[in-house]
Amino acid sequence: MLDVNVTYSDGLKDLDIQSGEPVESGAWLKLIKPTVSELRVVSEITGASLDLLRAALDVEESSRIEVEDDHIMIITNIPKNDEGVMFGYDTIPLGIIISESYVTTVCLEENEVLNDFDAAHHHFFDTRKRTRFLFQILYRTAVLFLKDLRIMNRRTDEVEKDLRRSMKNKELFLLLDLQKALTYFTVALRSNRSVIERLLRLFSNTHLQHIVKLREEDEELLEDVRIEYDQAIEMVQVHSDVMSSTMDAMASVISNNLNIVMKFLASVTIVMAIPTMIASFFGMNVPVPWQNSTTGFTYSMILAAVLTIVATIFLWKKKMF
Repeated sequence: MLDVNVTYSDGLKDLDIQSGEPVESGAWLKLIKPTVSELRVVSEITGASLDLLRAALDVEESSRIEVEDDHIMIITNIPKNDEGVMFGYDTIPLGIIISESYVTTVCLEENEVLNDFDAAHHHFFDTRKRTRFLFQILYRTAVLFLKDLRIMNRRTDEVEKDLRRSMKNKELFLLLDLQKALTYFTVALRSNRSVIERLLRLFSNTHLQHIVKLREEDEELLEDVRIEYDQAIEMVQVHSDVMSSTMDAMASVISNNLNIVMKFLASVTIVMAIPTMIASFFGMNVPVPWQNSTTGFTYSMILAAVLTIVATIFLWKKKMF
């Protein structure tokens, strides 16, 4: 089933266009992992080509703007979080096609960005104001990036605490996953920011003002969008720098912890080798001191104990324990 959300003065309602209901001007056509037949139906309604509608279905698609006839396509990368993985963060493309009468969004998965534009929040957006609706989607995307970055920061602190007491690789692998997520976010945020700058130039094009028009009330929202993206880019850059330093420091800590353990084991081996050596020496089948004495065993044990204590004190002073 294909969702078509239409904003009226009395709220929001969903239509099933496959039922034959007419789609009025100002509708928002929301496509989530659409089939070929659904893409064709939307193409017939909006006049957008199938290539435009399919563009966002490529997981490797980068943020960009494309103008085709009377349609403007904006592809922006939005955050994606795998709930089953601690640092399962990634990005997926979201396509927004704006025409003279409709707004169409295309995405491979249900996402938190578009789910906030529902009937419960219909007072906060109007799909008939296409430019403002576009800015609201971009603003919501930036806010979610910031939210995920804050969650990453808190989880990183938890991993670091475990890593200070650990000599295992599990925590390092978690930090590697986080570093990969930060890389994805960095690329996505920078490309999204460049899209916003191009949008500004696009709005100055008089040939497209019948599709998108920057009103005075939208300029403040656009400035908020730019500020949020600048803040997100700065935050992800700081996190990336800190993470690189943390990875290097923690790798050194694990290596140092391992060296301490190996040093301790080597010292214990040396201490334990002394009584073994004494016992082996007096157990030889050759003439040895005290071999005919009834107290020879006692003397050999005392000698082994004294040498062991001396070696232990020596290694202790050398901080080998």
